[in-house]
Amino acid sequence: TTDNKMNKCKCVISMHSRTTTTIQDPKNPEHRKTFTFDLAYWSHNGFQKDKDGVFISADPTSKFASQKDIFHHLGKGILDSAWQGYNATLLAYGQTGSGKSYSMVGFGTNKGIIPNVCEELFQAMEKRERNQECQVTFSMLEIYNEQIRDLLSRTKKPGGLKVREDQQLGFYVDGLTSVPCENYTQIERLMEQGTKTRTTASTNMNASSSRSHMVITIQFKQVFLDRGLTKQSTINLVDLAGSERQKSSGSEGDRLREGSQVNLSLTNLGNVISALADAATGKKVLHVPYRDSVLTKLLQPALGGNSRTTLIVAISPADICYEETLSTLRYAERAKKIRNKAMVNTSMLTRESKAENIRVPLAHGNFRMAGKLSQEQCRSRPAERNTTVLNVLALCGDRTPVSSLPQEQRMMETLPHLLNVNEDPQLTGVLKYFIQAGSSDAGRAVSNAIHLQGLGISDKHASFTNSDGKVTVTPHSKCKVVINGVPIMTKTKLQHLDRIILGSNSAYLYIGFPSERDSEDLNRFDYDFFQLERAAAEGVSMDKLGAASHSDGKADPSVLAVFQDYVRLMPLVAEANQMGEELKKGLRMELKVKNLAASDSRGHELQKEVMVKVTNQRTHEVWIWSKAKFINRKFLMEELYQRFLDGEDSHVAQEDDPFWDPVEVIHLGSAHVWLQSLAYSMKFEEQVEFLNCDGKEEAVVHVHMTPCSPEGWWVACGEEDVVIDPSELLGRRMDFQVGLVRGLGIKWLKEDAERGIQMGYRIYDLSSTLYSKPVWKTVNPQIEETVQFTALNASQEFLNYLQTNALIIDLWGLPEGCAQMNCSHPDLTVTSEGHIMVDTKKMSTVTPSNQISELYMKLLKFERETELLRSVNRALREENAFLKQSIEKVGSTPQGEKLCNPVRTGPASSDREFAKALKLLYHSMNVARGQLLRLRQAKPPEEDEMLRPFVHQQAQRLKDFGDLLESSLWRLKTDVAVIVKKKRASLLQAQ
Repeated sequence: TTDNKMNKCKCVISMHSRTTTTIQDPKNPEHRKTFTFDLAYWSHNGFQKDKDGVFISADPTSKFASQKDIFHHLGKGILDSAWQGYNATLLAYGQTGSGKSYSMVGFGTNKGIIPNVCEELFQAMEKRERNQECQVTFSMLEIYNEQIRDLLSRTKKPGGLKVREDQQLGFYVDGLTSVPCENYTQIERLMEQGTKTRTTASTNMNASSSRSHMVITIQFKQVFLDRGLTKQSTINLVDLAGSERQKSSGSEGDRLREGSQVNLSLTNLGNVISALADAATGKKVLHVPYRDSVLTKLLQPALGGNSRTTLIVAISPADICYEETLSTLRYAERAKKIRNKAMVNTSMLTRESKAENIRVPLAHGNFRMAGKLSQEQCRSRPAERNTTVLNVLALCGDRTPVSSLPQEQRMMETLPHLLNVNEDPQLTGVLKYFIQAGSSDAGRAVSNAIHLQGLGISDKHASFTNSDGKVTVTPHSKCKVVINGVPIMTKTKLQHLDRIILGSNSAYLYIGFPSERDSEDLNRFDYDFFQLERAAAEGVSMDKLGAASHSDGKADPSVLAVFQDYVRLMPLVAEANQMGEELKKGLRMELKVKNLAASDSRGHELQKEVMVKVTNQRTHEVWIWSKAKFINRKFLMEELYQRFLDGEDSHVAQEDDPFWDPVEVIHLGSAHVWLQSLAYSMKFEEQVEFLNCDGKEEAVVHVHMTPCSPEGWWVACGEEDVVIDPSELLGRRMDFQVGLVRGLGIKWLKEDAERGIQMGYRIYDLSSTLYSKPVWKTVNPQIEETVQFTALNASQEFLNYLQTNALIIDLWGLPEGCAQMNCSHPDLTVTSEGHIMVDTKKMSTVTPSNQISELYMKLLKFERETELLRSVNRALREENAFLKQSIEKVGSTPQGEKLCNPVRTGPASSDREFAKALKLLYHSMNVARGQLLRLRQAKPPEEDEMLRPFVHQQAQRLKDFGDLLESSLWRLKTDVAVIVKKKRASLLQAQ
């Protein structure tokens, strides 16, 4: 899987025995959880390929479990149950890419449980007793978006097949094709045809196996003629859809919830399992919700009835899948508590039945051709009256003539062709399109030589030309054709193993002429390869996402998870755009990474996550959807689009339209204003850059932070007011103002003149965010808002915060008609002057501004008196030190020598000069910090022609940063040298 292929992932799963599974929390390695099951199989490593390409253990000490091992332990049990007359069910559950389909179906020569069970069943039938006859019928269906599709039928019924209920049979699928089979070859061919049908459906609506459930049902009947006895067994083999968990924060707030029918059916399955597990442990359960989904209806006998049921839980060992893996293991732990009461399904043959079986010998001695049953016989059998029974030979002859297989093989060996590539490896390579000599049109129309299906495929999409030993492709009009990740618009020559994407997401691998081919493994060109290549061509990579390597050389797991989410969502966004285009919604969706270039108040990178930016191209309205919300909407879009394809009315009310949302406030970008200057009572004033999620400049805003008096007056700091050590402010009252003056060149307002903006920030321990008043319809808005803050008794924590943190100012975009954010904050505590109080953690009696108590007023008065006393005390200490120095000098002065005035400008003047030097250094460092932040957040342009100016600009910025740093240090060194020289001179003069 993608998780395991990326060797930068860390393995968090261990299996120390054949029954236990231990998972380790990657964020807290000491935290481990162990689960115990009937069997635990390890297939992550420790294997090699034999000469036939089958995976086997690398050495005798390896704990690797092969497909043969799994079949021996699980498949044999299913067959034994079937021969005894029990119903048997095998469910495969787990996250997409964890190995469900591989375990069930297999890949290449590594056959899974389903083909092995079928093959072994017929091999055992050949060794049956003389008076024992066997009948086998095969059906194959798919459940997607709560609709059932018959994979053995050529016709597609709008809305899918329906689930009916019979008093004796329970739930069954009305009209499902059930094909009698007399050998494994026929079942193998039926599975190929079902897979092909499934692939075509996935090409149309992208219902790949990761998003749909597949159910294979084998009806196995034994007739014992000498005893007049029959045994009936139903074998259900179920490959469930991927069990990805969605963050609740992304979909709970969505006005259109419950759109993800795949996840909904898995949720209902979990509810059924939980109810049955509770019942098994003795809890009182009033209702088991079988009827809540199509899947649970069909699986009712398997889950809580007459069946021997096995659940395979496939998990990913990668650390980035920790949450999903833990959830899956807990799911399985609940399921193992269920206890079914399976019974042998036997019945006695009547005299007429025995005579009929004697008169009509089974074909080849072991198979009754169900197609020979009369209409009366079908009507008399309730189990078969709503099932379409076909002769397998007729079906195969109609759809895949036996003679066509060698012919297809010969064409593959001689002609260039296209192989489909699907998200599910089981569906990859099923469709083959041969490029004959001359020109071949490809598209949706049946008249085309290459008949393609899929989202975004036009009636005549492209032309493939096979001439003079080369093949070229030419897109028609504006049809989308991507080769090796790069869109093309003109005639392009194809090379062997080129990757082609047609429409929104129909992927094909080009196989060239025999002379171009070699022995290269085609398996590496899987679905993930296509999407990674596409992402790289669009400039998306781990480096762009800021994947800083750890000391062990492994990438940050959170960044790796975001990159994986981005790549997985790329094709889904392309599909959503195509559906919106065909439904004329006028939307454009694009992937973004939230917090790509953002950091917290201390400069540490924020947690990144993928989001989807949706823009209405007509009204310029913009929405930001989380990953979970987009996936939820995507399923609803598919339902609406399916109605459009079926010719039904696809018009819905606006509030029910998954392509629409009410206008909302949009986060445009953030700016960091470092608070260090306030810790030294220095003013900060600068034009600050606001960077968007891509790290690009969104706007520039004039911001100032100013120390001031309690009355709000800004007084230029004199020499005696400059703070050398911030600890001098400990316990003192601090007042300062934060001002937002004017915005410059705001891109959000340039794009649409009717829009507006607001700004918001939160400082230290404020309980809510402060927002500026909204400004509308101007590119350079005058904000002119200043807020004064007061710390009555500055704590050490607050002073530390000022020295190490930045004030993060967020810029918010207001679409036309959008409700603004609340600018009033009645819950904030203010002083008697109306200033907002900060650093109030140690104040236990703080009341709102409209209810200031008498005690609080006394506290303010006490603080002012205390400050006055501190000032008097400071002056007295200075005077005391001066008098003491004078007395000492008088005592040491010779008799008759005139007492000179003490030089007070010595130490005091030196301190003031040093404070000035520090003040200049702090100001320079603030400017340098801003330049360094811009250097870190600058991203190279996507266009090659802009790379040289970018490099030149970065080089100039780096030079300016170096010059500023060098000049600041040189100035500090010079100033300190002058101060030391003056101090020495003053001391010599005093002596």
